[in-house]
Amino acid sequence: MKLAFEKIVLRFSFPAGTSRGVLKEKSSWILKVENNPFLMGECSVIPGLNMDYSSDADYENKIRWTCRTFNLLYPKLDLDQLIHFFCQELIDFPSILFGVESVLYRINQSRGKDVFDSAFARGESTMPINGLIWMGTIDEMKSRVQDKIEDGFSVLKFKIGALDFHKEYKLISEIRSEFGDGLEIRVDANGAFDSGNIEETLRKLGALNIHSIEQPIKPGNRNLMTELCLSSPIPIALDEELIGVNILKDKIQLMQTIKPQYIILKPSLHGGIKGSLEWISLAKKMNIGWWLTSALESAIGLEIIARLAGSLDPKIPQGLGTGGLFQNNFDSPLVMLNGTLKYKNVKA
Repeated sequence: MKLAFEKIVLRFSFPAGTSRGVLKEKSSWILKVENNPFLMGECSVIPGLNMDYSSDADYENKIRWTCRTFNLLYPKLDLDQLIHFFCQELIDFPSILFGVESVLYRINQSRGKDVFDSAFARGESTMPINGLIWMGTIDEMKSRVQDKIEDGFSVLKFKIGALDFHKEYKLISEIRSEFGDGLEIRVDANGAFDSGNIEETLRKLGALNIHSIEQPIKPGNRNLMTELCLSSPIPIALDEELIGVNILKDKIQLMQTIKPQYIILKPSLHGGIKGSLEWISLAKKMNIGWWLTSALESAIGLEIIARLAGSLDPKIPQGLGTGGLFQNNFDSPLVMLNGTLKYKNVKA
């Protein structure tokens, strides 16, 4: 069994706006086991966000090392030993670790051992998810809201912070007035605000009965983030703040210091599958909410994240989708059904 890789470039169906800029395409590296198209994993990066990516050349060198090492060790170690080895060696390369974990998970699955088995993975239940409203003009965002409502979503997440906040606030206020408190609204700032405007921003959003705000300020200012989590009128969810925190004791220190209301986990950014499960275990012990989302993976990575989420019996809507963002995606077993995610074509 030989592992190899291939780079793909995913093209967005529309310019995807965030406070960090507009995305038109993104790269992923697909890990493949030769002669078995089912055994694949995805290494997905968002340049400027992934700490394990600096350039294509350096990144591919690490993937090349990973494939060589996998091919040397696979005949000598069992799958549990392989997973343990790569979780140690790739601890600072979460996106590559997630790709390798996915391949090893699929090997286990092909042997009849599905560690993510659940009613969702068997196609017997659906998983509630949020509908994501990407940044654009106000008219574009209004149109996207209407589309999501028509698709049956009762939870919407707005990307905010790139436009004039007064315009974004007016839009969300209008959405709240039109659809009432039965619509759950989440917002994701991607660190767009600072000490000069965050308190006023939180105060205004608090009047709109917002479920939570994701990463309101840039990561690294723990003192301010701690104060905000204590005093904010709306719950705060950490995302970018968790990136690069890979050692268990450091995770415990961060959670005990900041005491967020929620954490949001992307396996490609937050330690792969193992690291994400570690964060979730800590959150449960500290009575902190959590949900899983993606780092703009293709259908290959999304399937694994969805199966992982389904196995954890999530209590609140997750931040997942089918990969419909992209023009040139792989076939997906995930489909939308009235604001929920459903798994079809379960592989034995």
